[in-house]
Amino acid sequence: MTDPREPLVDISGLSICFPAQGDGPVVQGIDLAVHPGECVALVGESGSGKSVTARSLLNLAGDGARVEAAKFRIRGRDARSFRAADWRHLRGTFTGLVMQDALVSLDPLRTIGKEVSEVLTEHRLVSGRVALEERVHATLAKVGMPRPSERARQFAHQLSGGLRQRALIAAAIAAEPDLIVADEPTTALDPGIQEQVLAVLAARVQEGAGLLLISHDLALVARIAHRVVVMRAGRIVDAGAIQDVLAQPRHPYTRQLLAAIPSFGSRGERLASARLAPGHDTSAITRDPLPPRVAVEPRPVLEVRDIAKHYAQRAAPGQTGAFTALDGISFTVRAGEVLGIIGASGSGKSTCAKIVLGLLEPDAGEVRLLGEPWSGIPESRRRPLRRRLQYIPQDPLSSFDPRYRVEDIVAENLPHPGAKDRRARLLALLDQVGLNGALLDRHPRALSGGQRQRVAIARALAAEPALIVCDEPVSALDICIQAQILDLLADLQSQLGTALLFISHDWGVIQHLADRVLVFQEGRIADQGSIVDVFGSGGLSASLPNRNAA
Repeated sequence: MTDPREPLVDISGLSICFPAQGDGPVVQGIDLAVHPGECVALVGESGSGKSVTARSLLNLAGDGARVEAAKFRIRGRDARSFRAADWRHLRGTFTGLVMQDALVSLDPLRTIGKEVSEVLTEHRLVSGRVALEERVHATLAKVGMPRPSERARQFAHQLSGGLRQRALIAAAIAAEPDLIVADEPTTALDPGIQEQVLAVLAARVQEGAGLLLISHDLALVARIAHRVVVMRAGRIVDAGAIQDVLAQPRHPYTRQLLAAIPSFGSRGERLASARLAPGHDTSAITRDPLPPRVAVEPRPVLEVRDIAKHYAQRAAPGQTGAFTALDGISFTVRAGEVLGIIGASGSGKSTCAKIVLGLLEPDAGEVRLLGEPWSGIPESRRRPLRRRLQYIPQDPLSSFDPRYRVEDIVAENLPHPGAKDRRARLLALLDQVGLNGALLDRHPRALSGGQRQRVAIARALAAEPALIVCDEPVSALDICIQAQILDLLADLQSQLGTALLFISHDWGVIQHLADRVLVFQEGRIADQGSIVDVFGSGGLSASLPNRNAA
């Protein structure tokens, strides 16, 4: 039985470096403790050191890592003297790890039942096939998995994003560990699934487990954390009870994180340069105005008329085998307009985007681009209009040819890629998205996440489009980089008047950026209208911690 007065983890003076890389410490001077029944959040931007700090609790800081600390106690024992066998015993039984991307973390060749049972068999916690199956099903049921006996026989790719994340949590808590380390477990999930995942983790905390939650989203962790530790450049810059840090942030960086959160109240204002004065709460945020928007014209750029899409699927005898992804979807995007689409996973957002992009044919209805037929025609007829419709993906790295340099990636979308002024045009495009021309010779993997997203925007702009489809372009970015990209999109939209079809699961982002919004639910438009019509005159929520509440 764990003593609730004794910390599960008690660390002081933690330093982590990678000598082979020749750089200094990536983490330095970290003090951290987690007690039973407590959730501690580690918050910071990408590269702040939060993940490597958390993984050091499992001796998984990385190959070649040198971990030093004045005190490093786990379960009351000095972890500095642990051998490899000691760490193996702790993993799964004392500490469970929940990763960010369940589809990558789960073995594609093993069933969900095998994933959950691994720690039980590895540590010989359950004997007998029947008892093992019962424990697996009970664990899946505990995390809210519907039909656990059926799900246990399925593979990761057969589950939705929310169910995959639940399966990952089930594997982490199967041995009922005292401490759970959750590394960005809700990033890129829609608000409803975020709530489900947080509820599962909160239930374990209520049962007495400790939780170390790593995130870049202060607003999200506010709903579950007792204490928060803010990291920047490998050091702790702010820490305390979550209410105190949110109400009276002490460090300028914490104030910057809070001020950069998009919401209804930030419409028409810059996020990246937002300021929160010391000693004030979040109602005292000051922001610089964005440039005036180009007036929305009545001329339609995109017309979607009553489209539907159905997929065949296996069904029980006597039942229909069709799954309806979209049904009766109609909307128009006008010149200069930002139309937001929001909805839960499986609501039809991605299917709609594929049809708009001409990558998928609707089973019914039609799509028109710039007044011309876009659906139901051969690709040879689409090709002359292709340049006028561009795409910014969620993960630009996977959409870039890894052999290409930035120059090649952007240049292939130029109207005349072989023109004499090509280099000058490329430099102008990079300058337009806030990138240095020296990056033209870099490959995608040599760029940061924010730089890659700016290259994706430059590639889209190179074609001089009338409409850009933005599919979750900021969902995987930390809050500061997200603020920069949202400011950039607003600046470009103001300068060029390009229409945007902006797809997101984040209510705050949509309220900040969009003129109108469509709310997708189970393949239909459940609500639509201006931001005020849909969310009200004060936005979805006036309170910071609930900005993603559905």
